[in-house]
Amino acid sequence: MTDFEVVEVQPNSPERHAFGGPKEDVSGERDSDSMESLNTGQGEREALAAAVPSFLYTCQPFFNHLESTSTVSQHTPLPFDIYARRVQLLDFSQQLCDRLEQLVLTYASYNALCLDETKPNSVSHFCIGQSQLGPLRVTTFRYCTPTPYLARVDTGLYKRMRWNVERLRDEQQTEEESEAEIVGDTVYYFLCYEDIPNAHAEVSGDNQDASNVVRMWSIGQWVQVTPLTEDIYGWITCEVPQADYHRLLFLGSEEPSSCSATDYLQQLLLPHKTTE
Repeated sequence: MTDFEVVEVQPNSPERHAFGGPKEDVSGERDSDSMESLNTGQGEREALAAAVPSFLYTCQPFFNHLESTSTVSQHTPLPFDIYARRVQLLDFSQQLCDRLEQLVLTYASYNALCLDETKPNSVSHFCIGQSQLGPLRVTTFRYCTPTPYLARVDTGLYKRMRWNVERLRDEQQTEEESEAEIVGDTVYYFLCYEDIPNAHAEVSGDNQDASNVVRMWSIGQWVQVTPLTEDIYGWITCEVPQADYHRLLFLGSEEPSSCSATDYLQQLLLPHKTTE
């Protein structure tokens, strides 16, 4: 299993069915009783593992519609009524994302689902919408829990969201365009956090606590390091592709919502759009 699974998302593919959103406390006797039933047999757990992605897939049309109607516009200010409606839809989308993530985390806590990205049956992340920015198609994914940027190397980075950005066919493209803009090439962006030592913290002896580090969030680009070739044999012999993290935008110490993070990403991409 690779550190980062590079997948071209196609309509109706399993990759587009995953899950996401902030956590909430879930309690109650009814939930407890239903969860206990998960321990009655392997067959029920397998059936549930198949049913949850199917349910998430039914939410996909809404996410896609929301993304297509809430794309950031840099040059056309929205009328107040349309802007207010967009805010309402974004809020509802965020709530749906939160509930779906909690659903997955709850069942994962009973070993009905796997969140380990390195496992073939993992549901570590899910698609929360697709939109188009000019010639760019942006597909957004949410990780249910913070996931190491690289599976086999401790980089200190943990990813929370991913955006697959694909350039669609454009008849006006010229040979002078960079390789990153070739039709069919996909660029990958992440929302990540890292814990940075707090230079102003007072440390006595071996006393280490959360106040000694500052959690910083950023959006960055996946920059392939290994293999540095398009030769298929180079990929076959490379067990786990490696990549650096190119930071593009620092977001501070507070984790942004999935909707806000996607807005930031769209603003980063808009210069590419306006130069077309």
